Amino acid sequence: MRASVSFQWSERSLLTSWLAAGLLTLLPLGAHGNDHPSDTLQVHGFLSQALVVTDDNDFFGASSDHAGSLEFTELGLNASFRPHRKVLVAAQLLSRRAGGDTEDAEPTLDYGVIDYQMSSNTSRTVGVQLGRFKNPFGLYNQTRDVAFTRPSILLPQSIYFDRTRALGLAADGVSVYWEAYTDAGTLRFRSGLGRPQTGSTLTRQLFNGAAQDVSAAEPSAIAQLLFEDPTGQWVAALSTAKVNLDTSLGGQAADFEFQPWIASLQYNDEYWSLTAEYARRQQSLDGDSLPRTFDITGESWYVQYQYRFTPTWSGLVRFDRLINDTDDRSGQRYQQAGLGPAHSQFADDLTLGVQWTPTPRLMLAGEYHAVDGTGWLPNQDNPDANATRQRWNMLLFQLSLRF
Repeated sequence: MRASVSFQWSERSLLTSWLAAGLLTLLPLGAHGNDHPSDTLQVHGFLSQALVVTDDNDFFGASSDHAGSLEFTELGLNASFRPHRKVLVAAQLLSRRAGGDTEDAEPTLDYGVIDYQMSSNTSRTVGVQLGRFKNPFGLYNQTRDVAFTRPSILLPQSIYFDRTRALGLAADGVSVYWEAYTDAGTLRFRSGLGRPQTGSTLTRQLFNGAAQDVSAAEPSAIAQLLFEDPTGQWVAALSTAKVNLDTSLGGQAADFEFQPWIASLQYNDEYWSLTAEYARRQQSLDGDSLPRTFDITGESWYVQYQYRFTPTWSGLVRFDRLINDTDDRSGQRYQQAGLGPAHSQFADDLTLGVQWTPTPRLMLAGEYHAVDGTGWLPNQDNPDANATRQRWNMLLFQLSLRF
């Protein structure tokens, strides 16, 4: 039996619909009775191809060339089955090209978990996941790979960084979840302890290529508390994490710590949704005889309005702000220290977008970004930060399919 999703905006929240679409294959409907485990097997996939065009700077390939860049491709295949009514086994392979070298598109394990539901009744659900689990932070991270679950082609880059995506996407370890259902609403708590993915490009993205290696020597922790009212109109969440990485700069060992706090709030009406998220990020680099150390606090926030013109057409407007160091908001001290241009320390992004979903399996999307600053510009596409322009524009078009 195939799972289906009914998008009834007045009865369920927009967030719930996105999660249902993104986790479609994780809920095989045939597993509720006495079916044989093989009857619960579900296999699904998705494909997205985008064209990126910029007037200055490059994003996901040589996008400032006249023809733009086609180096933004996402291809995923996932499967799940229930060997027991309380056990779910689920995994997804993902091939993703976002600029960089062709080897970046090699299939990798996006997630792979054994989910054991210890208790489930009308008042609560308690479970545990073992394996590579998606990190629960913000409203979009757990389903961000599937284009159909995103409100735009690009998520707000001030919070959902694509250039350091591997670090925040998933971890290898154990995750627990608890859900309580009351007359006041649904309360969900998720927490995980595991080793984050570092990836071969993380040294370039975090330290401008100055680090020789980045590894996770000790587990990192993440947690989220989310509340949704009974009508599905209000969704609020608080997410936090603590990430510890080992690296080496100038031949000297160094410790990098990253601790974000993210507050999320969303209101859903029948035809429109208003979403806002705010983040504070503590980052530090410490070690003996290092060429550079720092202990800074970053700030990010966005406000997003989405309107559903018809069941198949929707539009979006969003303002997104990133500040790398709240004590140097203009980046002038960073530039005076000879570390790079001032505009690499912030980014203001005004986004206009539209989505058309003529069938549940096909989506066409387009969006425009007017950006002031290069704070989230991928280093791999712009190796010389001094050659980048502070103010630049970007157009994206994307075709997405799923089965």
